[in-house]
Amino acid sequence: MTEQAGRVLVVDDDVAVGGILVALLERAGLRASHAHSGHEALEMVDRQGVEVVIADVRMPGMNGLDLLGRMHERWPDLPVVMLTAHGSVPMAVEAMRAGAADFMLKPFDRDEILFVVRKALETARVRVEAPPAIHLRSGPVVTQSPAMRDVQELLTRAARSTATVLIRGETGTGKEVAARAIHEMSARRAKPFVAVHCAALPDALLESELFGYEKGAFTGAGARKPGRIELAQGGTLLLDEIGDVTPHVQVKLLRVLQERSFERLGGVETLKVDVRIVAATHRDLEAMVSAATFREDLFYRLNVVPIVMPPLRARPEDIDALALQFLATLGAANGRPDVRLDAAALARLRQPRWPGNVRQLQNFIERLVVFSDGGTIRLADVEREMARGAAAPSPAVASSATADDTLDAQRRASEAAALRAALERAGGNRLAAARILGISRRTLYYKLSAHGIG
Repeated sequence: MTEQAGRVLVVDDDVAVGGILVALLERAGLRASHAHSGHEALEMVDRQGVEVVIADVRMPGMNGLDLLGRMHERWPDLPVVMLTAHGSVPMAVEAMRAGAADFMLKPFDRDEILFVVRKALETARVRVEAPPAIHLRSGPVVTQSPAMRDVQELLTRAARSTATVLIRGETGTGKEVAARAIHEMSARRAKPFVAVHCAALPDALLESELFGYEKGAFTGAGARKPGRIELAQGGTLLLDEIGDVTPHVQVKLLRVLQERSFERLGGVETLKVDVRIVAATHRDLEAMVSAATFREDLFYRLNVVPIVMPPLRARPEDIDALALQFLATLGAANGRPDVRLDAAALARLRQPRWPGNVRQLQNFIERLVVFSDGGTIRLADVEREMARGAAAPSPAVASSATADDTLDAQRRASEAAALRAALERAGGNRLAAARILGISRRTLYYKLSAHGIG
């Protein structure tokens, strides 16, 4: 293995086990460190860049499940792998239902550990530039927009049925939020909601993630692992970015939809499954069907109940309500529960077209919360942050600059300056600095490493 600067935190109160794991990971070219308790792990993740966490389930004080919950509250995109003894497999499966990336058994197998960590790193790195997810309460959202009222009606009707749903729309329009709303309004609300981001993993890893595998199915398969389909039993499975799935996996998904059955990788037993499938994509699936890159039969199986999420520019009536909702939740999350937006500032937020949709508005509100002073966010605060965003180099500019060494050097210098300024403004807190810049925490760590900023 040759992962570049992969950073793994091992959390285990057993000094010997932790030391063995750290040594194994470092021999594989990763950067590994050891925390002896859940509280120490939280401090280390807050202080330094970590891409994957391996946590023992049974620890005194804060156990692995409690640590998983705390980490998901603070760093929802950080993969956490649970480490457990053979007798605790049900607990490990429960941890996966609660959001763990995977689990491994003690005594652990070297190849299995490297396979699991590699899978978690692949997921993290493919999604490194993805913006933070939108976190809203599921269910109907207050809206003044006729387009969104129609969507709410469709979501409510879809929730009453068991039909497969295909949610479409531009990036940032809230497709996963809509999927969660369907689940939480449905009769399956007490069962798991499991999301699989199909674009985040290469074909082989996605297949094992979806279907699970038997012991010995491939190098690194040290024990039987349930897949996400199996973990969603009785509940809802979201196949996010279904348009990125390869034809090989499309065939297997078609069988799940048609027959409600599948086999684990390396297995011979056919497993029956009762899951409600919701798929989401920003791609033009009809065009992909015409180009023979997406199966027509799978498309029709998915497109039973189609729902289209409108872009924010098509629902400007909702900007006020969304901005105030984000202000309340993000103000509380950043220690400013009483922060307010004055009328002029709110009016200014209605003017941009917000090409990044609801997610972009959310990130912008969070920057306002972090950067503004006093109890009220004013027009000057909004103008300042809009100017700062306009001055930042866009990905398109950055990619076109690679042909010109001078321009590329200027871009890198500007980016490094922006990183240092954000860290200084945030008092060295990297999570706050990421929010200031409007990027994910992992993207910040990546960029700090690229510029050699400690």
